[in-house]
Amino acid sequence: MSVSASAPETRGLDPDDLSLLGPGAKWLLGLRLFLAMAAVGLLCIAVLWRILLPDERYIADLVAAGAAALVAVPVLSAGWNSVVQPSLHGMTDLLVAIALIAAWATGDLMTAAILPIVMTVGHVLEERSLLGSQEAIRAMSRLVSTTTRRIGADGTVAEVPTADIRVGDRIELRAGDRAPVDATIISGRSSLDTASLTGESVPADVSDNDPVLAGSINLRGPLIMRVNRVGQETTLGKIIQLMEKAEQAKPRVTRILERFAGPYITLIVLIAVAAWLTTQSSQAMLAVLVAACPCALVLAAPATAIAAIAVAARHGILIKGSAFLEHAAEVTSVVFDKTGTVTLGELSLLRVAATVPVSEIVRLAASLGARSSHPVSRGLAGLVSPPERLPLGDVQEVSGLGLTATANGETVCLGRMELFGQLGVPTTPLPEHDGPIVGVSRGTTFLGWLMLADQPRPEAGAALAELKALGLRRQMLLTGDRQRVARRIGEALGISEIYAEALPQQKMDRVLRELEDGYRPLVVGDGINDSLALKAGAVGVAMGAQGTDVALASADIVLMTSDLRRLGTCLRLSRRCRRTIHVNVAMGLGWTCLLVALAGTGMLGPEGAIVAAVVHNFSTLAGMANAGRLLRFDEPLGSALAETGD
Repeated sequence: MSVSASAPETRGLDPDDLSLLGPGAKWLLGLRLFLAMAAVGLLCIAVLWRILLPDERYIADLVAAGAAALVAVPVLSAGWNSVVQPSLHGMTDLLVAIALIAAWATGDLMTAAILPIVMTVGHVLEERSLLGSQEAIRAMSRLVSTTTRRIGADGTVAEVPTADIRVGDRIELRAGDRAPVDATIISGRSSLDTASLTGESVPADVSDNDPVLAGSINLRGPLIMRVNRVGQETTLGKIIQLMEKAEQAKPRVTRILERFAGPYITLIVLIAVAAWLTTQSSQAMLAVLVAACPCALVLAAPATAIAAIAVAARHGILIKGSAFLEHAAEVTSVVFDKTGTVTLGELSLLRVAATVPVSEIVRLAASLGARSSHPVSRGLAGLVSPPERLPLGDVQEVSGLGLTATANGETVCLGRMELFGQLGVPTTPLPEHDGPIVGVSRGTTFLGWLMLADQPRPEAGAALAELKALGLRRQMLLTGDRQRVARRIGEALGISEIYAEALPQQKMDRVLRELEDGYRPLVVGDGINDSLALKAGAVGVAMGAQGTDVALASADIVLMTSDLRRLGTCLRLSRRCRRTIHVNVAMGLGWTCLLVALAGTGMLGPEGAIVAAVVHNFSTLAGMANAGRLLRFDEPLGSALAETGD
């Protein structure tokens, strides 16, 4: 497989499907149902007239003709459109239109009325299944409030339409409110429910400078926030766009079936003609045409894929199209980036070599670290809560070397060995360590060294073991970091295949080599410096999008959180989706072949066409019910799941 082979399938739905899924979809459904119900009324009158007044049968036939005429226009129109623009969905319309014309030609007006009515009911079932995904998308749109409390320059708070909010505005979010935009907290502490966005059931605690995503629910105290993104630029807006794009992509099975749409129509017409010649029955001919309508096949893949994509979104997994859902079921190896993917992506304290109690040096290092934005300082600052930090004065940052300040009348320092050399503070020997090392001194006394490192995610070991249980035993760590650091992380996670110090181009080349060796790699990265590798893999997964444009653009699947356990959920869901599609296709194809065989031999009786029209919808209902089972798919993270295979 090449880079281009993993490009998204974005041809979209058929023209008929698009019309159903547009703003006028409900109106169109209502019109077709109204015409069908009116035709049913006329048909009932025709049947009663024929029973009660058999001598005036011609009047019953006229009423039946009126019923047929009501539903004939949309049926014939759809049939003509399927000739102009051939598609799988249009095969049903064309076959029903041919059957309708044949019924009119043979003078069977009752059948001419009943066939379109029954088929219209089948179409309504199909359209409802497609509209269900649109309802899910609209439900996500409703997560954003229509009004927002905006704080004016003079501090006054006024409720304004959310559409009037602009980047840079200050807004207030009270307990129970949903965030209308992406913003950053200026002041306040609270907990946010982000389950509708990320699938996380546990609320996240937030405070100053923390991001808030549109659609999050504020559970506790008031928050003052500055707006970062509005409208379609918010994370929620991008999720909705991804879901719309995913919903319009055609599953692979649908594309395969479409290739044979033309030959299929020709074959069915020949079988119908053969049935008429051998049985001398127009009902047998009509029954073949109706029985061959592939309604179940039309819905087999799209309904299942749409259900799976909706369920994935509920778990915080965004799949850009049904093709990627299918590809995920076929991956045979996994390639991980290191920083921010299998590791936390931030420095934390690993070891301390001190000449004083560890608590003392840690408290001093955290107090100094809180006064700098350097990654090392940020890693130290979190070791001690703000109330426990020492009060500092005269804080100065020595460029590239560290910090100096005063505490209790003494000079305190945090930094590299060169800083202490400049200050004339003798140090102990530098410990051996493969990551950042900083020292701490008080006055002229050196207190010790603190060694920091990026640590594996807490769930990483269990998540990788789960992937092995799912068949992905070949696992690779591909990073631009140093060999020694990569080896430490790889050994901690049980990954033996390690490629370090790789540039973005080299990462992509390594993934392409994996493809050449016959593997189908699932490439997992942060979506920023791994974009080439993500595009090259059979499936690219971006971890913890949190609204970043690059993550959403570069990967085929986006995980809204950085929880590696979502990968196992994604694979299980994709495999279950594939099995469901295969079952639906087999069920629909088998049922259609059986009905065609029964219809062609005249075994459906004297009213074979009507029987075929009614019975053929059973497979459609069965396929929809089977696809609907996917909606019950639910996996609490950390649960023990028995299903590990295909």
